[in-house]
Amino acid sequence: MVDGRPARIAIVGAGPAGIYVADVLMKSGEDVSIDLFERQPAPFGLIRYGVAPDHPRIKGIITALHQVLDKPQVRLLGNVEYGVDLKLDDLQRFYDAVVFTTGAEKDRDLDIPGIDLPGSYGGADYVSWFDGHPDVPRTWPLEARSIAVIGAGNVGLDVARMLSKTADELLVTEIPANVYEGLRASPVEEVHVFARRGPAQAKFTPLELRELDHSPNVEVIVAPEDIEYDQGSVEAINSDNQTKMVVKELERYALRTSENGLGTRPRKLFLHFFESPVEVYGNGKVEGFKTERTELTGDGNVTGTGTINDWPVQAVYRCVGYRSTELPGLPWDNRNHVVPHANGRVLDIDGNHLAGIYVNGWVKRGPVGLIGHTKGDAIETVRSLLEDLPEGPRAAEPAEASIVEYLESKGIRYTTWDGWYRLDEHERSRGAAFGLVGEGEAAKPRLRVKVVEKQAMIEVSRAEQ
Repeated sequence: MVDGRPARIAIVGAGPAGIYVADVLMKSGEDVSIDLFERQPAPFGLIRYGVAPDHPRIKGIITALHQVLDKPQVRLLGNVEYGVDLKLDDLQRFYDAVVFTTGAEKDRDLDIPGIDLPGSYGGADYVSWFDGHPDVPRTWPLEARSIAVIGAGNVGLDVARMLSKTADELLVTEIPANVYEGLRASPVEEVHVFARRGPAQAKFTPLELRELDHSPNVEVIVAPEDIEYDQGSVEAINSDNQTKMVVKELERYALRTSENGLGTRPRKLFLHFFESPVEVYGNGKVEGFKTERTELTGDGNVTGTGTINDWPVQAVYRCVGYRSTELPGLPWDNRNHVVPHANGRVLDIDGNHLAGIYVNGWVKRGPVGLIGHTKGDAIETVRSLLEDLPEGPRAAEPAEASIVEYLESKGIRYTTWDGWYRLDEHERSRGAAFGLVGEGEAAKPRLRVKVVEKQAMIEVSRAEQ
């Protein structure tokens, strides 16, 4: 509470990082009134638009986030874009503190020759397409029979899996109709995932790795000669259970490959280790990809051997990490693509805290770790905010109605939490109307069919049809 009223807090970004901040604030015991601003008409950010649709367990996180947004202290204002509809000065006029939790949606660059050739794509862009993100095109050029995926993290595996699976396998998920049609027409036969280092240095989780093998149409292949460890690798395996499980799973794939060769499933997904990207090449479009064979140096790192391998592929997807987008009016670290901060407090060029302004999530620490790690970040940021609150700046117009009046005066068609309930019901009804997918006892209902077009999302949310 400040000046005898609830502290007014604005959170810019209604994905997990923003909703966790709201949750921690409410559990702190401080009397707060929170508005969550979201650029899209629907909440949940990364969960809705950055997680593959065949990950129901991860999407189950929405249940917990839903409970936070149901609280009376929290209000959702969707379809409101920071830097377009609202400036920093506007937020400081209506709120005592502002927390930016805008995440990371863009692909990191990969500086190798040919990476900009037609047929070379960012993995994040492909994820946005198959997740039905409103801001990307409805079509995707799935024309390649052999595809390279650069990067051995969870995003790389998501991209590889969503390139390899058949459209009919994914029909039970929430994929939109345009994604189903695009995947159904794909001629893909082989997907090759490339990792610069070895199995013990892979960044994906055991769950992601095991899920690759769940498709009856995709054969996972690991070359036995790629199962190699040095002293640093052994130490990593012995000190971390997750690394131990990843290595065990890769060894299982390699043993099966040794015994059965390429197997019988029609599509092949190769996991290659010790291959460092060198060049994408082709005459006006991607026609191949070159890597340099690497070897372990004893401490878990690798060095090049000078041996160049040539892979005849027709498309390349780089999955070497995400990066955040610069926020208008805030300091920016161009090298790390984050907002400079100290314990969540935004810092100016001289290292001084910009009073009342904070960050959380990937725009704070970079796109590392799992979704759940963001909650620990939120605890740190909220602790800083609450420490500063008694002596911090005060909103000139703190009434809850003030921001709504401002948005309406500008003609912004904002969406609300009640609007999400309408959109959610609409998408679920579309899934129910589709009927069962599959045959016999294996048939399953579609839980939802996602609305893709932003205008349609707004109309459903605002009951404007």
